Amino acid sequence: MIVKKMPIFQGFSDFESVKNLSKYCISCVNFRPVFYDIETTGLSQYSSFLYLIGAVVYEQQQWVLYQWFGENESDEKELLIEFSNFLKDGYTVTIQYNGNRFDQPYLEERCHVHELSSPFTQLSSMDLYQLLKPCKDLLKLARMKQPDLEEFLHLPRRIFCDGKEGINCYRKYTKSHDEDVLSELLGHNQEDLLGLGRVFEMLSYLSLFNGMYEPFQAEVSENVLLLSLHLHYPIPVLFSNGNNNFYITAESSTARLMVPIINGRLRHYYPNYRDYDYLPAEDTAITRSLSAYMDKSLRVPAKRDTCYTWFYCDESFLADKTKQMQYLRHTLPYLLSTLKK
Repeated sequence: MIVKKMPIFQGFSDFESVKNLSKYCISCVNFRPVFYDIETTGLSQYSSFLYLIGAVVYEQQQWVLYQWFGENESDEKELLIEFSNFLKDGYTVTIQYNGNRFDQPYLEERCHVHELSSPFTQLSSMDLYQLLKPCKDLLKLARMKQPDLEEFLHLPRRIFCDGKEGINCYRKYTKSHDEDVLSELLGHNQEDLLGLGRVFEMLSYLSLFNGMYEPFQAEVSENVLLLSLHLHYPIPVLFSNGNNNFYITAESSTARLMVPIINGRLRHYYPNYRDYDYLPAEDTAITRSLSAYMDKSLRVPAKRDTCYTWFYCDESFLADKTKQMQYLRHTLPYLLSTLKK
């Protein structure tokens, strides 16, 4: 087995930013993250084996890259033991891309094959693929593979082989032990990890879904509500998107929302639509605790699109940031859910 260790001088956010972005996705008393990625000879954990694990951790005020490389199939058990022991050194959360569906189950099965216990039992997990799914339509992403997100972030093009080509490269290495081939394999894994560090910054887009912002300006122009928001965390790449319901644009730490006003009023949507009935004649929703006393012919179960009430967009709203925040927390997630690529 070959072990590599090297400092990372660029490609990752500062540790405090990583910590702050993480706390809205997981709860950790002692935040010690491990970014990791694995390379295997196939997708099936039953008919292939592991040959490379890469990890990035924060040590002595800097990010450090570790790689454990198995020179042949017989090294797999040692690889798993080394990584398992590594994770026991006080780390509290793993960060990966699609790791909950692939990397972690794969490693757990290979541990089972070698009669080793799972190294993940005491660790929280942040799967960036799962966490960033809400951003697909918002950012007009056709696909959600990690290289697609790297392209969206305008990262430099990769220069090493991809995962599929890596399988053939590894087979070639086991026969030749060519140092250039080894560099290709390690380079691919390093690109995955450095890309993971940059993709992590995209968690800042979730601020719009989670209410991590503050309105700082509200005005009406030509029957359109214009709301300006200060985002708690700056987004890495500007975007704009919208439909007939609204339009949103954001750059750095500022987002701007435009919502059409209808006869002086706005719809206030509610997320728990199963607790509401919709009254078609009045074009409004009402809680079921109240609608229960109404004739059944006057109400139907509310749906996500009909779970709203109306309010006047007057000066009392435009001057009250508390009212604006209440409106945004309830209504913006609905508006974002109506976006399509």
